[in-house]
Amino acid sequence: MRALLEQFLDYVSLERGLSKNTRAAYADDIGRFLDFLAKKGVQSLNDVTRKQILDHLLDEKARGLAANSLSRHLVALKVFFRYLTQEGLLAVNVAETMESPRVWKMLPSVLTPKEITRLFDAPDLSKPLGIRNRAILELFYATGLRVSELVGLEFGDLHFDEKFLRCIGKGRKERVVPVAGTAIKWVERYLKEVRPRLTPGDHEQTVFLSNRHQAMSRKTVWDMIKKCARNAGITKTIYPHTLRHSFASHLLANGAPLRIIQEMLGHADIATTQIYTHVDPDRLKGVHRQFHPRA
Repeated sequence: MRALLEQFLDYVSLERGLSKNTRAAYADDIGRFLDFLAKKGVQSLNDVTRKQILDHLLDEKARGLAANSLSRHLVALKVFFRYLTQEGLLAVNVAETMESPRVWKMLPSVLTPKEITRLFDAPDLSKPLGIRNRAILELFYATGLRVSELVGLEFGDLHFDEKFLRCIGKGRKERVVPVAGTAIKWVERYLKEVRPRLTPGDHEQTVFLSNRHQAMSRKTVWDMIKKCARNAGITKTIYPHTLRHSFASHLLANGAPLRIIQEMLGHADIATTQIYTHVDPDRLKGVHRQFHPRA
């Protein structure tokens, strides 16, 4: 079964051109399902039943997986089973008609402007990595980048003279994002004072490096942000996407058009961006006062 998984992963990478992150997500989701089958003594995917898939999803839910993650998990299994069926490696696709678990629209957690300031003040600027961390935080909040987009930035993506950068988002789509002057200042300080100390290789073009002299991983960035949040006394659950959410909701609160925010975030569907209209209660109350006849 593991050999079939590797064959499938090669297919999604080489033939469908999906990103490394998508490939890794498929590998993790399907790999956990294969581990579940092994514990149940199932030795062939042709022996898998619909009930076993449901039991696996219930196990994942008990493990703490959220509804949207469960849906993604099932989608991965359905794509895997569909591929095996098309290749003649699976007699019956028992996952074909399974419906995804209901996905609840959860309002994203955001930081207040004061919390943003406290977070930015958390890195120890007397240390080189503190300067790097401040530059990362500033760039996150200034651009709304995803963590995968930030760790993948290369020198050729930075166009600071024109105050913008280019990044590759989901589906290998490229977009242009404006960058504020404060973030540019911190990134340039990092590039001048810190990056040379990390002794990158001659051909290393990645902007942000770890203390191991290589491109930072998403987990390293996540751990850094959580540590800064603790040092800043912020009790909210913080992760890299929190800064992306804060970027979008603060733009909207200050009057930025939703379509422009959609473009900067790289959302394919404006419905994804519209969730930020529910995040700012002051904006909702202002709209109500302005337009409701009995307000």
